[in-house]
Amino acid sequence: MWDKVQESVFYIQSQTNSFIPEFGIILGSGLGNFVEDIDVIYTIDYKDIPHFPISTVEGHKGTLVFGTIGSKKVVAMQGRFHFYEGYDTKQITFPVRVLKHLGIHLLIVSNASGGVNPKFIVGDIMVLKDHINMIPDHPLRGTNDERFGPRFVNMSEPYNRFFIAKAKEIANRLSIDLKEGIYLALQGPTFETLAEYKYVKAVGADCVGMSTVPEVIVARHMNLDCFGISVITDMGNEEEIQEVNHNEVLEAAKKAEPKVRALIKNLILEA
Repeated sequence: MWDKVQESVFYIQSQTNSFIPEFGIILGSGLGNFVEDIDVIYTIDYKDIPHFPISTVEGHKGTLVFGTIGSKKVVAMQGRFHFYEGYDTKQITFPVRVLKHLGIHLLIVSNASGGVNPKFIVGDIMVLKDHINMIPDHPLRGTNDERFGPRFVNMSEPYNRFFIAKAKEIANRLSIDLKEGIYLALQGPTFETLAEYKYVKAVGADCVGMSTVPEVIVARHMNLDCFGISVITDMGNEEEIQEVNHNEVLEAAKKAEPKVRALIKNLILEA
């Protein structure tokens, strides 16, 4: 793993004149247009990067974008990888290790999720304060390489409290209704049954999705700070059948995208 990460980093640096980003952003379903807020300097297709997986999900472009937001240097992943695509969680999180070794000091993750908190509605934006991992493969399982991080990782603060507070301040200033909650990750690719929605709610989560958590675990393994944001693209009522499909998820995420973009942009500018 260490050698593969270094090979990926070496290739990327060779294509970007050793550009050193400060912030890494993983853009989830329907949120890929955030790159319009970046003054783009370099782009690299995932398929050209040694050892990088290839995104197979609609709405995930599969491009690494380097540039600036104001004076801040950023790298954005247009598309991520999921356990349900057939990748294991080490493959899913490989790009996070690469971003860390390119120089980032904050990882910003975004996703679309199904809400189970009855106070939420479709289109709400939720900042992640914590998560519950129920993906049946752990990215740190197996032999630990101390060059990346310790064997046992403290996960008491997976999402940095300073940046959560900063996001709330920005949302208040921009008149954005920002919710806060706990994200639960399942493997997918099926949307949840009514009983599963009920279970997600019962164990204390506010929404459920199929990504993000493995990436954050690996980031914290490397002592990399994280900030997470989720768009509620459907509501899981455990008593009522609701038709949900991926196109509707993308459409709901697209409607919320301007607010998400404003939040992330200002968070970076003011960090």
